[in-house]
Amino acid sequence: MVRDRWYDINGVWTGSATLLPNGQIVMLYTGKTNESVQVQNLAYPANLSDPLLLDWLKYPGNPVLVPPPGIGADDFRDPTTAWLGPDGAWRITMGSRFNSTIGISLVYRTTNFMDYELLDGVLHAVPSTGMWECVDFYPISIDGSVGLDTSALGPGTKHVLKASLDDTKVDHYAIGTYDPVTDKWTPDNPKEDVGIGLKVDYGRYYASKTFFDQNKERRILWGWIDETDSDIADLRKGWASLQTIPRTVVYDKKTGTHILQWPVEEVESLRLNSTVFKEVLVEAGSVVPLDIGTATQLDILAEFEIESLAGNATDEVSDCGDGAVDRSTFGPFGVLVIADDSLSELTPVYFRPVNTSDYDGSLKTYFCTDETRSSKASDVFKQVYGGKVPVLEDEKYNMRVLVDHSVVESFGQGGRTVITSRVYPTEAIYGAARLFLFNNATGVNVKATLKIWEMNSAFIRPFPFENTS
Repeated sequence: MVRDRWYDINGVWTGSATLLPNGQIVMLYTGKTNESVQVQNLAYPANLSDPLLLDWLKYPGNPVLVPPPGIGADDFRDPTTAWLGPDGAWRITMGSRFNSTIGISLVYRTTNFMDYELLDGVLHAVPSTGMWECVDFYPISIDGSVGLDTSALGPGTKHVLKASLDDTKVDHYAIGTYDPVTDKWTPDNPKEDVGIGLKVDYGRYYASKTFFDQNKERRILWGWIDETDSDIADLRKGWASLQTIPRTVVYDKKTGTHILQWPVEEVESLRLNSTVFKEVLVEAGSVVPLDIGTATQLDILAEFEIESLAGNATDEVSDCGDGAVDRSTFGPFGVLVIADDSLSELTPVYFRPVNTSDYDGSLKTYFCTDETRSSKASDVFKQVYGGKVPVLEDEKYNMRVLVDHSVVESFGQGGRTVITSRVYPTEAIYGAARLFLFNNATGVNVKATLKIWEMNSAFIRPFPFENTS
């Protein structure tokens, strides 16, 4: 879609498609008008038989929604996929803010996608979270087995509300209960509400969006990875930013508090030869090389067990610390990806278990990625990312790491905590990239078991239109 009408001449922004029961498809998208007002517009596929839906027709009556009273001209954007209510009418929600600081999600009702009624109140609001954009709202099955259609309701269902916070450029989510009669959503845990609790991804990630794959009964998440190098470098490259590997999303029925994100199964078709390492001992303060050859495109499954060492306690670090160099009793330990032989460049992906203040024999664990030594380039932004990850009593520490040259996507404990990193090494590139295990704890040895696949490139070919007739 291109910006060629007065109602979108200054931008065709985020939109969402809805598949109707009769097979028709409608698209609502945000346009920025010739007066820089954010409005919502309607479009239809020009040819439903086109499997790629390349061409779209804009509704002559656009815009179908304008900012309501009390909402700023630039605070009204990103409509969701619609869901069908028990009254037979459709609902959509979109992000905004009230009094500058209260993040809100407005709800509209429609029967034809051309005429809308703004419902009283809001779907949800959270003070001090600022403008909400790219809102996503979808059901999840509490048995954690399959994804659900966006209109699914009833017993055995909870709802995820996600918002991208414009102030911080971070995607947050919470799990809760949706009342289809009042069109209100309530978080299960108000202390972990949208914008103040869990993050979709703890790294370089924003503006995510899910859709329902009805053929495989799964909900799939896309997210945006922006750049960490300079604008000048982007101009030299000729491109900037990309999407993550698509991820499935299900309810984590073991914790009851998280979603689980996992790379779609199609990624496994890129796996080539694999190497297995069993119970590799990584002593406290050591680094162990893994001989797998070139390490720029990898799919890594790793599992860790810790063995305590008597009398080697260290002052605790409360979170990811200042990176993998920051030692504590039980961590950090994990893998060094995109590293060169001399370890002058490396990106650690690691666990850091720590004693809780009310120590009861259990550990609170953080899952982290340290970019601070990922590149010698001076114009690359480098940071330590991470967050808490529940590790249950019957679980070992486990991670999956997808390495693709400048992108590292890391999944802790089956995808409870996920971190996307954007790294631009200068030495650890192509044939010079290596993989290591490391353990920088002072009080534990670690045993690691891994299965590592070299990954093929995804060869993008022209779509075979001649086979679709």
